[in-house]
Amino acid sequence: MNTNLCKVDIAATAKSEREATSVARPRYQDLSRFRLPENFRGRPAWVVQLWWLIQATLFRLSPQMLYGWRRFLLRLFGACVGDEVLIRPTVTFTYPWKVTIGDRSWIGDDVCLYSLGEIRIGSDTVVSQRTYICTGSHEIDRPAFDIFSKPVHIGDEVWLAADVFVAPGVTIGDGCVVGARSTVFCDLPSGMICRGVPAVPIRSRPYQPVI
Repeated sequence: MNTNLCKVDIAATAKSEREATSVARPRYQDLSRFRLPENFRGRPAWVVQLWWLIQATLFRLSPQMLYGWRRFLLRLFGACVGDEVLIRPTVTFTYPWKVTIGDRSWIGDDVCLYSLGEIRIGSDTVVSQRTYICTGSHEIDRPAFDIFSKPVHIGDEVWLAADVFVAPGVTIGDGCVVGARSTVFCDLPSGMICRGVPAVPIRSRPYQPVI
């Protein structure tokens, strides 16, 4: 009896059984059907790859005090960055051309701006270390696992404390404070101190009238 022929027959049978099973059973997600929407990135693929290369070298390896250099690189790739903005070298921008940051704002160490959609950060706003601002997700009710993006808008004079997660489609009002390690799934009102998972308003924030 030819042993090699037996191995071939067994392998073919196993493959047929796997194919039959995959066709017959319901699928929660089938990643072979995933397709990126047209112009989802907002720039050609080579521009995206060039930015990621620049970010991993000229941006990330720059000394901490070279804030102007990092602002220059971001503007070169289409970001709208205001005056006196302080961005640490460990900040990650997925697509900088979808990001707007107002004057005098601070973006801390290891912040991730997952800018599949628009991220707009106001003036005099602080985004503290390890915060993750997310504008994209997937359709869990569709087997093709379709990707989508929703903008995130963060107002003026906001403070996102350490390790905050901001979900797609969220708006955070002017003067809002979000406590450390909070998770923001819904819009938060202006002038409130918020915290928790999910983050909810706790009390109003005092302010100093302009004289």
